[in-house]
Amino acid sequence: MASAKNTRAKTTLHPRNRNRAPYNFTALIQSVPELAGYVSRNKFGDDSIDFSNPIAVKLLNKALLAHHYGINKWDFPDGNLCPPIPGRADYIHYVADLLSNSNAGTLPTGRQITCFDIGVGASCIYPIIGVTEYHWKFIGSDISRASVDSANRIVRANPSLQGHIECRLQKNPHHFFQGIIKKNERIDVCMCNPPFHSSVSEAERGTRRKIKNLTGKKDPTPVLNFGGKHNELVYEGGEFGFIQNMIKESREFAKSCFWFTTLVSKKEHLPGLQKALQNSSVQQIHLLPMGTGNKTSRLLAWTFLSADEQQQWRESRWQE
Repeated sequence: MASAKNTRAKTTLHPRNRNRAPYNFTALIQSVPELAGYVSRNKFGDDSIDFSNPIAVKLLNKALLAHHYGINKWDFPDGNLCPPIPGRADYIHYVADLLSNSNAGTLPTGRQITCFDIGVGASCIYPIIGVTEYHWKFIGSDISRASVDSANRIVRANPSLQGHIECRLQKNPHHFFQGIIKKNERIDVCMCNPPFHSSVSEAERGTRRKIKNLTGKKDPTPVLNFGGKHNELVYEGGEFGFIQNMIKESREFAKSCFWFTTLVSKKEHLPGLQKALQNSSVQQIHLLPMGTGNKTSRLLAWTFLSADEQQQWRESRWQE
């Protein structure tokens, strides 16, 4: 069913990303037959879906997880954020590169690596990919009990995830690490995809722009093609405020985590965030550019550990 015209790889994705090849809709439909009803030829003559349709988007991502990652039971309530798998996988692979570069080029894998996903969401997507690709352990947190319950249901439904992922409820929405990271618990890398709207009206304007870009049509009351609850999309102060507060609290857990990382969608936020990190006396800062299709993002990483402390960490946790 896949068109022969659409053969170029998505070279902006990480080299290890399983989603670099064009979508093979024949194989994807075999994994999720319901997807067939939403596939049609686009204006270029290639098989595709209507990316402004949230049902089609969810089925495509469900098929990608089944086909590439062996996750056959993945569902969550409609209205929650439906993550685009290729971009989420890229974050995981760049985090893996960060760990590798901190370990003389040897990538630490297996259950001795513990990752912390701030805002795991109902889909549990980052832990799923991290476990599948690198067999890491994950702690996921969320301020929504419904999202935590949904993520835990996904873990229980897929044997390959069991024993690798634990999702915890963050009872205080103003905290990131407090109330989640336990005493003497060590995190090798923390990751986060922050909400980047500062208000509901800003989120709605962003949705209208996205739908117009996808369809060429204006819609005064659009439906988010990737869904999203209020807490997944909106934070007082937006993306900058969220990450700034995350940096501030990370100082209290400076010796509990090797690398703190977050995505930064808006490049204009970088100077202020880098200044906040410098004022926090971090030992190292890394900025890694990431690109998925027409969207550009970047991974901002920092650590409070000195060179000696990093060496002790590697010897005690990463080297078998």
